[in-house]
Amino acid sequence: MTDVTLAAATRTECARCGSQLAPRLLVCPACHTLVHAERLKQLAADAQTAEAAGDATEALERWREAISLLQGDSPQYPIISARIAALGKNAPSIKHTKQKAQEDKVRSRFGGGKLGGIIGAIAVVLLKAKWAIILLLGKMKLLLLGFGKLGTLLSMLATIGVYWTMWGWPFAVGFVLSIYVHEMGHVSALRRYGVKAGAPMFIPGVGAFVRLGEALHSEWENAMVGLAGPLWGLAATVASYTAYLATDRPIFAAIAHSAAWLNLFNLLPVWQLDGGRGFAAMSRTHRLAAAGAVLAAFGVTHDGLLLVVGGVGARPLEIGIERHWIEVRARLRGAARGAHHFLEAV
Repeated sequence: MTDVTLAAATRTECARCGSQLAPRLLVCPACHTLVHAERLKQLAADAQTAEAAGDATEALERWREAISLLQGDSPQYPIISARIAALGKNAPSIKHTKQKAQEDKVRSRFGGGKLGGIIGAIAVVLLKAKWAIILLLGKMKLLLLGFGKLGTLLSMLATIGVYWTMWGWPFAVGFVLSIYVHEMGHVSALRRYGVKAGAPMFIPGVGAFVRLGEALHSEWENAMVGLAGPLWGLAATVASYTAYLATDRPIFAAIAHSAAWLNLFNLLPVWQLDGGRGFAAMSRTHRLAAAGAVLAAFGVTHDGLLLVVGGVGARPLEIGIERHWIEVRARLRGAARGAHHFLEAV
């Protein structure tokens, strides 16, 4: 089938005016009707139902699918984009509220009195344990995701091979697994915000990356997704160091140190690194607090990379302070000119 025949086969008609529509058009060029109007209504209804049920992840998935069916200049686009940003920022509190409501419901089943209170408290503890087990199983299932993807597995093996030639297979396997856990932290956060994301892909000798299926709609989401990698990477580092303490084998200490250094490097607030995503969402107060934490960490560890992180991070802070004082000076000059004109008029 030729390209022309294929394009003709995939053309559709506008439901309102009957005009022929080329593939991937979102708005009819003749009557300006949304091509996917019915689907958009259904997605909005599903998203609102999920929100009412306290399922923020499901709601975000539906809203993100809806916004992918709209043009950027559509009146609905900024409304849905703002809804995605707000829902993404409030997702943890929505989940907490839902769990709190379930706990209150469990307590109420056992009535009042001392015995009922004790039984209710035990039931709530068991409910929390259930949630913890489900969360743990979910994380374990997610960690196994990449091993079922041929591209991820092959790129991981190639990366292990590169590091094997330099430092031996035990370190190569441990270090690459630490990178994998770091990247799966990004995947977990993306899925929590309803964003489609594939398994990590490794670049031998460089690192790994995660491809996004959709765009993020707020600095908050971008920051949370960026910082999830170092957070999961910290867990991998702690696991390696715990293994070192338990076995006294230097290889685990080497893996823990390398993984910690990798996570710290990714916290540099530059370009597409995780620190750059997190730093962009910070206020001036947050940046000052981060700079103080970095200095305190350097005082404890004396790791020179911390000074690099703090130094690079101080630059946006310096720019922000400089812009603030430029605004203050401009206002003072404006006030002085106004006073001067007033005195001349008098």
